[in-house]
Amino acid sequence: MAVRRHAIVGLGSRAQLFTRALAASPRAELAAFCDHNETRMRVHNDWLGTSVPGYRPADFAAMLAKERIDVVVVCTPDHTHADYVVAALEAGCDVVTEKPMTTDVDGARRILAARRETGGSVRVAFNYRYNPVHRRVRELLAAGAIGEIGSVEFSWLLDTAHGADYFRRWHRDKAGSGGLLVHKSGHHFDLVNWWLGSGPETVFALGRLFFYGDENGRRHGRRTDYARGTGAGDDPFALDLERSPRLRALYRDAEAEDGYLRDQNVFAPGVTIEDELSVLVRHHGGAVLNYHLHAYSPREGYRVAFAGSEGRLELDVRENEHAIGAAKSVADLPPGVVPEPGRARLTLQRLWEPPEVVLDQALGEGHGGGDERMLAELLGDAEPDPLGCAADHEAGLQALLTGLAANRSLATGRSVSVEELLGEIGEPA
Repeated sequence: MAVRRHAIVGLGSRAQLFTRALAASPRAELAAFCDHNETRMRVHNDWLGTSVPGYRPADFAAMLAKERIDVVVVCTPDHTHADYVVAALEAGCDVVTEKPMTTDVDGARRILAARRETGGSVRVAFNYRYNPVHRRVRELLAAGAIGEIGSVEFSWLLDTAHGADYFRRWHRDKAGSGGLLVHKSGHHFDLVNWWLGSGPETVFALGRLFFYGDENGRRHGRRTDYARGTGAGDDPFALDLERSPRLRALYRDAEAEDGYLRDQNVFAPGVTIEDELSVLVRHHGGAVLNYHLHAYSPREGYRVAFAGSEGRLELDVRENEHAIGAAKSVADLPPGVVPEPGRARLTLQRLWEPPEVVLDQALGEGHGGGDERMLAELLGDAEPDPLGCAADHEAGLQALLTGLAANRSLATGRSVSVEELLGEIGEPA
């Protein structure tokens, strides 16, 4: 296989996943960086010990031509994904984009039109598909272990380290992220689509901002008297960038160039996304998803239960609940304290039979081991996958449709047909 030249656009924290993999891969070459902040591009080069050339967004098209780029990896804020995906496709490049593929109907329309016109490839980095536990779920369902699926119950808990972080960053503005239903839940909606082998048909949602934001902070007695975390004393919700060399290098030391604050107060004004969400989704084929996202939990984890015509399959994943305790993140743990790994338990119970524990095991590193497997596949180092973990533009669209329909349901108070959105996008139902 020929070595393909890659450019990464968007050099924030998430880009580290791709920079490290590309720098180490014999099948890919890290050929260019693109970011409006030169400090961040320099930091990545320092970490890698490389001298990858850096470009500003205004020079994106020129960069693709000059550096002979084959593949563009998009790690920019969500609302800008469509601009870079379309520009890359039109320049003859393939694309790997962080989820979500885009944040709105217009972005989806533009990406799909560009892909049709150019024939280029768009891959979405849905790393949760590659988690071995999630793969086992798909294997069992595809094999008919519980018969025809009638319903799915899916509850995801984000703790006050992970969940709060969406309310410190640009994600807190729905115009930039599409809200958690698009940015975070897109992972979960994609998993359900993949597990069931079908996409959404009708969506209804309820949600609110209950915990974070300035109004809730005042009501619950939280500290609202500072704009950012560094220097906020012992407030458990404050993020001190000085405690993390990586975050300090990527963000605190880069502030002078663009004014972006990575450590905003989660109880400061400007939060326009929800932190408590419930969604009902009817899938093609009839199965119904009952989904709940809770972004201020004392522990992290999720539960999924499939009810079928011949039994029930239940997955319980518990993360960040023991050694971390009251710490805000792994970086805040006392010296010598190592957090216990998350643990997954998958139970199958057929009608009139006792339950069978299919697996009970510790989770791997990086989204349960999904990151490493996804990167191997994206860079051409993996064997063919009969489970179809690779997520293309169609998978990106189907996950996005659930989030967009749910957001529209929140705004209108009515159930939303996915066919309505597809008509606006210009895609067949």
